Amino acid sequence: MPCWTCWCPPHASYLDSSAFEDLGMIMWVVGVTWGAVPGPVNDVVPSVNGPHNVAVIAHRKKSLGEGLPELRRALAVHGVPDPTWYEISKSKEATTLAEKAVAGGVSLLIIWGGDGTIQRCLDAVTGRDIAVAVVPAGTANLFAANLGIPDDVGTAVRIAIYGDRRPLDVGVLNGKRFAVMAGVGFDAHMMLIADGGLKERWGQLAYVWAAIRATRIASQRVTIAVDGSSWFAGQAAGILLGQMGTLTSGLVAFPNAVPDDGQLEVAVITADTWTHWLRVLYRLISGHPERSPLARTTRGSTVDIALDQATPYELDGSPRKAKKRLRASIEPAAITVCVANSAVASWRP
Repeated sequence: MPCWTCWCPPHASYLDSSAFEDLGMIMWVVGVTWGAVPGPVNDVVPSVNGPHNVAVIAHRKKSLGEGLPELRRALAVHGVPDPTWYEISKSKEATTLAEKAVAGGVSLLIIWGGDGTIQRCLDAVTGRDIAVAVVPAGTANLFAANLGIPDDVGTAVRIAIYGDRRPLDVGVLNGKRFAVMAGVGFDAHMMLIADGGLKERWGQLAYVWAAIRATRIASQRVTIAVDGSSWFAGQAAGILLGQMGTLTSGLVAFPNAVPDDGQLEVAVITADTWTHWLRVLYRLISGHPERSPLARTTRGSTVDIALDQATPYELDGSPRKAKKRLRASIEPAAITVCVANSAVASWRP
């Protein structure tokens, strides 16, 4: 077991205890089928039905249904036959094109791709009077899963055109925005291993392999302050910052996360052997992360992290260069996102 000490203010919650039990549980962990869990929907603004001034940013290497021709057909059916159209081959190319779309006065930006593509568009759309819609064509698609947006082209387009507009918070880590989660240590190492050709070839299985490899990383001394008060000091292998609650493959790390409450969820993981990581994984899959003795959680609006050594971090699945100090914060109601409503649910061709 790792050696760590910590001081927690009254608002922090502890993930109490129970042990991983036997080999049968390990086999169940490997064989379980995971499903995504949509997050709660609070304040929404009804959309104005009908066509909008629409731009599309499409990652041409991402696939869903019949591909981009199906997206064009679905838009035409709903009154958008000729949107402003941008195609990219790498997620980082989306930033400049999102800025161009915003400068062109679009009212609706549709993103065809995964969480990395969405993250690259955040700076351009934050604080703007623009609705963002997602067609989840990526690998993990956590943003869409947390908001209940299905991996179906036709339904995703109907949500974009006729769905409600919901203001959402965004997280900020070292000056870079994220919409779902950011991670330091284990989580970032996993993304580095899965990034590139591995996830293109294997899809979500790439994350399973990457997670196994990432359990080899050593824990290190970490100190964390939340809202200006010392919260954790000790050995840790990973830190997770959540704007939403659902992880890859539907695992729920933060059951009470709400994406428009002005708070970041914070977890620190103290696992340092493969059996520890199996215990953490088992508790996630069983739906009771609060029972793990190897993690602690809290929430707040600012988080300051100091590490003994420079460590990689990730934003919505996109790895970033190693840092020793990180500062996270929240921007309330920073973006407007298209979400499903009764009109979308009851639509018939």
